[in-house]
Amino acid sequence: MQLVVVGAAIISGGRVLACARSDQPESAGHWEFPGGKVEPGEDDVSALIRECREELGVRIDVGPTVGPEVPLPGGRAVLRVYTARLCGDAAPRLTEHAEMRWLAADELSDVAWMPADVPIAEALRPLLAEGASPSR
Repeated sequence: MQLVVVGAAIISGGRVLACARSDQPESAGHWEFPGGKVEPGEDDVSALIRECREELGVRIDVGPTVGPEVPLPGGRAVLRVYTARLCGDAAPRLTEHAEMRWLAADELSDVAWMPADVPIAEALRPLLAEGASPSR
């Protein structure tokens, strides 16, 4: 069975949240969409809600996927990224990442994305440029 990793493209005010990794040396300093592995018994949406609560301390409303499903190195996992919006008044906080930034469409190239997140960032560009907000 293939492992699924989910990510949240959290959009607010025409910007998307990007987080800089702080873990393994080969990926530290590269940017990604927050998220993580879908655990046994979870669906993508439940996993994404859990991961954002654990990593950022926020509640999210999950929308449709954005961009392609991206095979991860080694071929044993895929990345699926969903649009999302914040629920409630809590602002994202750093617990597992080194840094976070809200990026507009014209700022998406300002950070060094993890390779798997590059096609997602490109797919987000027109959504952010037109000021779209995620909906279910």
